[in-house]
Amino acid sequence: MAIPRHPDPIVLFQKWLEEAKNADLIEPTAFTLGTVDAHGRPSARVLLLKGVDERGFVFYTNLKSRKARELRDNPLTTLCFYWMPLYKQVRVEGRAELVSPEEADAYFASRPRESQLGAWASKQSEPLEGRFELERRVAKYAIQFNIRKIPRPEFWSGYRVTPDRIEFWQALPFRLHDRLLYTRDAEGGWSMQALFP
Repeated sequence: MAIPRHPDPIVLFQKWLEEAKNADLIEPTAFTLGTVDAHGRPSARVLLLKGVDERGFVFYTNLKSRKARELRDNPLTTLCFYWMPLYKQVRVEGRAELVSPEEADAYFASRPRESQLGAWASKQSEPLEGRFELERRVAKYAIQFNIRKIPRPEFWSGYRVTPDRIEFWQALPFRLHDRLLYTRDAEGGWSMQALFP
């Protein structure tokens, strides 16, 4: 089945994401984030999408992590969603910028308390002596905050990737797949182009 030619790629993405969620996948919002360090070395890891709208694609992380350091050096990034049972893929290319403190605060407050403690305890991407060191840090912050509301750490926030290219891929028989590329124009609209598989 060919990709529907919708004029707005964000709307089309939201439809595909909803389809993935309805397919009972374990992590339908999972995507691979690609970054490049200051020496041009690429890196990729799987994250979870926490929001998408006309402004872009949102995820959250420790701002001292490797991915955050690389995004500071080079904010150009790519996201790749692949829903294997649906034989669909979406690639997003754009620029990452921090979300507002208010957005980050609101999302952090919505997380389970254990995840909030984990955000405080984890020195993400730094060497870990052993599991006990992490558990000790979680206990330390559990005691520190006791029953109080846990504030968002200043080193934890979110990124919004504002896309300038979004490519949809749908598997079809005999490897004659359907590919549709949306490119943002100077006025902020989108042009659409089919690609050879």
